[in-house]
Amino acid sequence: MAEQFTRFDAAEFLKSPEEMAAYLDACFEEDAGDGVLIRAALNDIARAQGMTQVARDAGLGRESLYKALSSTGNPEFATIMKVMKALGLRLHATAI
Repeated sequence: MAEQFTRFDAAEFLKSPEEMAAYLDACFEEDAGDGVLIRAALNDIARAQGMTQVARDAGLGRESLYKALSSTGNPEFATIMKVMKALGLRLHATAI
């Protein structure tokens, strides 16, 4: 019998705002500095909440949001801040 695999989708497991914030926090800590992991996390969280609604709340087009948060996207910082606000998340700094 051949093994069957299913694709893991983090968006299916992000149910509460606390889970979403913890997931994004972990990605901030693990990101290599290029923002790839953070974009991926924001993409997962936006899909968990509904990409169309997030785009509307952020004042962006749905396709623009998909493109910005894609693995090849290069969103402006202002776009990231709009998306985080639409997701109900806040960016903050702590001393290391």
